[in-house]
Amino acid sequence: MVRRLASLFAVDAAGGGLVTTGFLSYYLAGRYHASVVALGWLFFAVSVVQAISVALAPLLARRFGLVATMVGTHLPSNVLLAAVAFAPGFGVAALLLLARTTLSQMDVPTRQALVMTVVTPPERTAAAAVTNAARYTVRPAGPLVAGLVQQLALGAPLVVAGAVKAGYDLALWGWARRLGLTSRDGSRSPGTGSHPPGTGAGPAVTTSPGEPP
Repeated sequence: MVRRLASLFAVDAAGGGLVTTGFLSYYLAGRYHASVVALGWLFFAVSVVQAISVALAPLLARRFGLVATMVGTHLPSNVLLAAVAFAPGFGVAALLLLARTTLSQMDVPTRQALVMTVVTPPERTAAAAVTNAARYTVRPAGPLVAGLVQQLALGAPLVVAGAVKAGYDLALWGWARRLGLTSRDGSRSPGTGSHPPGTGAGPAVTTSPGEPP
């Protein structure tokens, strides 16, 4: 269970590594000739929006469930990310990035909560370590790949990142749906087992309706 989640999260992190803040600064300055001051204000706003996005995630998760909140917000954010490559001007690109950030960070607390719900309490620290290590391991390769992809077009990494991260969302939804984790009532109760029902790998897991992250 943890290995599967770690693999999925690694795909998401690989896509995110293509569009670091450094790359976005380079792209916006190179294509739209954005000033350092404009970039400073933009990333200040992005950071503020990120905090708001994270704070709103528990409210949506209680209403729609962990996986539905993750995919329902993250997938549109990746479409917005890819759209930045086609923005006609800096203003539009900035608005798209802000709109994308409004949604993209809601999967951070829900992702961590999902990991905690599918393992027993003694396994939680190790599960968190494995899933986070998977993300940090692949992310450094992102800038290198972005540099290669950018030989095709200046904004190509944005499109590739959006496509990779959208693929992660769809794969996560398909995997969670097979395990019955996609509905609001499908969250596993913490501490009841680390194996999906019906796999023969462990005891069946009960569910807790509307369990908050």
